[in-house]
Amino acid sequence: MPVIKPISDLRNNFNYISEICHTEGEPVFITKNGHEDLVVMSHAFYEKQQAIIELYQKLAAAEKESSDPSTPKIEHADLMNKLRSRLHGEKASD
Repeated sequence: MPVIKPISDLRNNFNYISEICHTEGEPVFITKNGHEDLVVMSHAFYEKQQAIIELYQKLAAAEKESSDPSTPKIEHADLMNKLRSRLHGEKASD
């Protein structure tokens, strides 16, 4: 359930808002004159959101690359055999 607080709480009860952000692990939505205005979140939550965005960007790039017909493909079994060979110090044949 989202936590929604008026901007006066941010001004008058900053420590309470900070505690909510840290204990709930969710952002607090701040309203001004009854309308949405700000979102306050802990640094940990912000970093988590940024990591998720970066992951989705990398997945989108990988999806685009894998759908490109000019990208060389390798079968899963062949890749695993090649990796196992490298782990055992053998020279893999390409």
